[in-house]
Amino acid sequence: MLYVVATPIGNLGDITLRAVEALKSADVIAAEDTRHSGLLLKHFEIKKPFISYHEHNEATRTLQLVERLARGENIALITDAGTPGLSDPGLRLIRECIKRELPFTIVPGASSILAALIGSGFSTEKFFFGGFLPVKPGQRERELQAAGEREETSIFFESPYRLTKTLAVCIDVMPERQLCVARELTKKFEEFRRGVASELLAHYQAHPPKGEIVLVISGS
Repeated sequence: MLYVVATPIGNLGDITLRAVEALKSADVIAAEDTRHSGLLLKHFEIKKPFISYHEHNEATRTLQLVERLARGENIALITDAGTPGLSDPGLRLIRECIKRELPFTIVPGASSILAALIGSGFSTEKFFFGGFLPVKPGQRERELQAAGEREETSIFFESPYRLTKTLAVCIDVMPERQLCVARELTKKFEEFRRGVASELLAHYQAHPPKGEIVLVISGS
Protein backbone atom coordinates (compact mmCIF):
# COMPACT_ATOMS: atom_id res chain seq x y z
CA MET A 1 0.00 0.00 0.00
CA LEU A 2 1.19 3.50 -0.85
CA TYR A 3 0.47 6.16 1.77
CA VAL A 4 0.61 9.70 0.37
CA VAL A 5 1.26 11.56 3.61
CA ALA A 6 0.90 15.30 4.16
CA THR A 7 3.51 16.72 6.52
CA PRO A 8 3.47 20.00 8.50
CA ILE A 9 4.01 23.23 6.57
CA GLY A 10 5.89 24.77 9.48
CA ASN A 11 4.54 23.91 12.90
CA LEU A 12 5.30 20.27 13.71
CA GLY A 13 2.22 20.17 15.91
CA ASP A 14 0.06 20.24 12.78
CA ILE A 15 0.88 16.65 11.83
CA THR A 16 -2.13 14.35 12.13
CA LEU A 17 -2.36 11.22 14.26
CA ARG A 18 -3.09 9.24 11.10
CA ALA A 19 0.05 10.60 9.43
CA VAL A 20 2.19 9.50 12.37
CA GLU A 21 0.64 6.02 12.26
CA ALA A 22 1.21 5.78 8.50
CA LEU A 23 4.87 6.69 8.90
CA LYS A 24 5.28 4.18 11.72
CA SER A 25 3.68 1.38 9.71
CA ALA A 26 5.68 1.96 6.52
CA ASP A 27 8.44 -0.41 5.44
CA VAL A 28 10.23 2.49 3.78
CA ILE A 29 9.68 6.24 3.48
CA ALA A 30 10.17 7.97 0.14
CA ALA A 31 11.15 11.56 0.89
CA GLU A 32 11.90 14.65 -1.19
CA ASP A 33 14.83 15.56 1.08
CA THR A 34 15.90 12.74 3.39
CA ARG A 35 17.92 15.06 5.64
CA HIS A 36 15.01 17.46 6.12
CA SER A 37 12.51 14.66 6.69
CA GLY A 38 14.93 12.96 9.05
CA LEU A 39 14.40 15.82 11.50
CA LEU A 40 10.64 15.29 11.33
CA LEU A 41 10.91 11.57 12.03
CA LYS A 42 13.41 12.16 14.82
CA HIS A 43 10.97 14.56 16.49
CA PHE A 44 8.28 11.87 16.53
CA GLU A 45 10.76 9.10 17.40
CA ILE A 46 10.15 7.19 14.17
CA LYS A 47 12.99 5.09 12.80
CA LYS A 48 12.48 3.89 9.24
CA PRO A 49 14.71 3.49 6.17
CA PHE A 50 14.61 6.33 3.65
CA ILE A 51 14.73 6.44 -0.12
CA SER A 52 15.08 9.76 -1.92
CA TYR A 53 12.25 10.81 -4.23
CA HIS A 54 12.56 14.22 -5.86
CA GLU A 55 12.13 15.96 -9.20
CA HIS A 56 15.56 14.86 -10.47
CA ASN A 57 15.05 11.12 -9.90
CA GLU A 58 11.25 10.87 -9.94
CA ALA A 59 11.07 8.87 -13.17
CA THR A 60 13.49 6.11 -12.17
CA ARG A 61 12.41 6.04 -8.53
CA THR A 62 8.76 5.63 -9.54
CA LEU A 63 9.55 2.38 -11.35
CA GLN A 64 11.51 1.11 -8.34
CA LEU A 65 8.74 2.01 -5.91
CA VAL A 66 5.91 0.44 -7.92
CA GLU A 67 7.89 -2.81 -8.03
CA ARG A 68 8.16 -2.74 -4.25
CA LEU A 69 4.47 -1.91 -3.92
CA ALA A 70 3.61 -4.81 -6.20
CA ARG A 71 5.53 -7.09 -3.82
CA GLY A 72 3.26 -5.98 -0.99
CA GLU A 73 5.46 -3.44 0.78
CA ASN A 74 4.00 -0.44 2.59
CA ILE A 75 5.55 2.81 1.38
CA ALA A 76 4.95 6.30 2.78
CA LEU A 77 5.54 9.18 0.37
CA ILE A 78 6.32 12.59 1.88
CA THR A 79 7.70 15.93 0.76
CA ASP A 80 9.47 18.69 2.69
CA ALA A 81 6.15 20.32 3.59
CA GLY A 82 2.53 19.83 2.64
CA THR A 83 1.01 17.17 0.40
CA PRO A 84 2.98 15.20 -2.21
CA GLY A 85 1.77 15.75 -5.77
CA LEU A 86 0.73 19.37 -5.20
CA SER A 87 3.56 21.59 -6.48
CA ASP A 88 5.83 18.79 -5.24
CA PRO A 89 6.89 15.33 -6.52
CA GLY A 90 4.36 12.52 -6.22
CA LEU A 91 1.83 12.75 -9.03
CA ARG A 92 3.85 10.46 -11.31
CA LEU A 93 3.85 7.71 -8.68
CA ILE A 94 0.13 8.10 -8.00
CA ARG A 95 -0.66 7.86 -11.72
CA GLU A 96 1.47 4.75 -12.01
CA CYS A 97 -0.42 3.17 -9.11
CA ILE A 98 -3.71 3.96 -10.85
CA LYS A 99 -2.41 2.49 -14.10
CA ARG A 100 -1.24 -0.72 -12.42
CA GLU A 101 -4.22 -0.89 -10.04
CA LEU A 102 -1.97 -0.77 -7.00
CA PRO A 103 -3.68 0.36 -3.77
CA PHE A 104 -2.93 3.79 -2.34
CA THR A 105 -4.50 6.22 0.10
CA ILE A 106 -4.17 9.93 0.77
CA VAL A 107 -3.40 11.03 4.34
CA PRO A 108 -4.39 14.73 4.29
CA GLY A 109 -3.02 17.44 6.52
CA ALA A 110 -2.03 21.10 6.75
CA SER A 111 -2.30 23.18 3.58
CA SER A 112 -0.60 26.53 3.02
CA ILE A 113 -3.06 27.19 0.19
CA LEU A 114 -6.13 26.95 2.40
CA ALA A 115 -4.45 28.64 5.37
CA ALA A 116 -3.52 31.63 3.18
CA LEU A 117 -6.96 31.79 1.59
CA ILE A 118 -8.84 31.77 4.89
CA GLY A 119 -6.39 34.16 6.54
CA SER A 120 -6.62 36.65 3.68
CA GLY A 121 -10.26 37.35 4.42
CA PHE A 122 -11.04 37.28 0.68
CA SER A 123 -13.88 35.31 -0.89
CA THR A 124 -13.60 31.55 -0.43
CA GLU A 125 -16.60 30.56 -2.58
CA LYS A 126 -14.40 30.05 -5.63
CA PHE A 127 -10.65 30.25 -5.97
CA PHE A 128 -7.88 29.57 -8.47
CA PHE A 129 -4.53 28.06 -7.48
CA GLY A 130 -1.72 28.77 -9.92
CA GLY A 131 1.22 27.09 -8.19
CA PHE A 132 4.53 28.94 -8.33
CA LEU A 133 4.51 32.16 -10.34
CA PRO A 134 6.76 31.91 -13.43
CA VAL A 135 10.36 33.07 -13.03
CA LYS A 136 10.51 34.72 -16.47
CA PRO A 137 9.17 38.30 -16.30
CA GLY A 138 6.98 38.05 -19.40
CA GLN A 139 5.28 34.86 -18.29
CA ARG A 140 4.83 36.21 -14.75
CA GLU A 141 3.18 39.39 -16.08
CA ARG A 142 0.76 37.38 -18.22
CA GLU A 143 -0.15 35.19 -15.23
CA LEU A 144 -0.80 38.22 -13.05
CA GLN A 145 -2.76 39.93 -15.82
CA ALA A 146 -5.04 36.89 -15.97
CA ALA A 147 -5.43 36.97 -12.18
CA GLY A 148 -6.45 40.61 -12.39
CA GLU A 149 -9.23 39.71 -14.81
CA ARG A 150 -10.46 36.75 -12.77
CA GLU A 151 -13.67 36.98 -10.73
CA GLU A 152 -12.51 34.43 -8.17
CA THR A 153 -9.68 34.72 -5.66
CA SER A 154 -6.25 33.74 -7.04
CA ILE A 155 -3.51 32.05 -5.03
CA PHE A 156 0.16 31.70 -5.97
CA PHE A 157 3.39 30.57 -4.35
CA GLU A 158 6.19 33.13 -4.63
CA SER A 159 9.83 33.38 -3.66
CA PRO A 160 10.81 36.09 -1.15
CA TYR A 161 13.54 37.10 -3.59
CA ARG A 162 11.01 37.90 -6.33
CA LEU A 163 8.13 39.28 -4.25
CA THR A 164 8.96 42.95 -4.78
CA LYS A 165 9.24 42.43 -8.55
CA THR A 166 5.86 40.69 -8.54
CA LEU A 167 4.26 43.49 -6.53
CA ALA A 168 5.69 46.04 -8.97
CA VAL A 169 3.93 44.19 -11.80
CA CYS A 170 0.72 44.16 -9.76
CA ILE A 171 0.87 47.96 -9.52
CA ASP A 172 0.70 48.08 -13.32
CA VAL A 173 -1.94 45.42 -13.96
CA MET A 174 -4.19 45.72 -10.87
CA PRO A 175 -3.32 48.91 -8.94
CA GLU A 176 -6.53 49.00 -6.85
CA ARG A 177 -6.91 45.27 -6.19
CA GLN A 178 -6.64 44.05 -2.60
CA LEU A 179 -3.76 41.61 -2.10
CA CYS A 180 -2.57 39.56 0.83
CA VAL A 181 0.96 38.32 1.44
CA ALA A 182 0.79 35.27 3.71
CA ARG A 183 4.26 34.53 5.00
CA GLU A 184 5.81 31.85 7.22
CA LEU A 185 2.43 30.20 7.80
CA THR A 186 2.02 28.31 11.10
CA LYS A 187 5.53 29.37 12.18
CA LYS A 188 6.66 31.74 14.93
CA PHE A 189 6.79 34.80 12.65
CA GLU A 190 3.59 34.09 10.70
CA GLU A 191 2.32 37.17 8.89
CA PHE A 192 -0.78 38.17 6.95
CA ARG A 193 -0.23 41.58 5.36
CA ARG A 194 -3.05 43.05 3.27
CA GLY A 195 -3.29 46.10 1.04
CA VAL A 196 -3.00 47.29 -2.54
CA ALA A 197 0.19 46.50 -4.43
CA SER A 198 1.80 49.92 -3.88
CA GLU A 199 1.34 49.68 -0.09
CA LEU A 200 2.76 46.18 0.06
CA LEU A 201 5.68 47.06 -2.20
CA ALA A 202 6.62 50.02 0.00
CA HIS A 203 6.56 47.80 3.08
CA TYR A 204 8.65 44.98 1.62
CA GLN A 205 11.17 47.34 0.07
CA ALA A 206 11.75 48.70 3.57
CA HIS A 207 11.52 45.27 5.20
CA PRO A 208 12.89 42.60 2.81
CA PRO A 209 10.75 39.47 3.19
CA LYS A 210 12.07 36.13 4.38
CA GLY A 211 10.61 32.65 4.39
CA GLU A 212 7.92 30.95 2.35
CA ILE A 213 5.27 33.17 0.79
CA VAL A 214 1.76 32.68 -0.54
CA LEU A 215 0.32 35.59 -2.53
CA VAL A 216 -3.47 35.89 -2.47
CA ILE A 217 -5.24 38.19 -4.95
CA SER A 218 -8.86 39.14 -4.37
CA GLY A 219 -11.31 38.58 -7.21
CA SER A 220 -12.74 41.29 -9.42
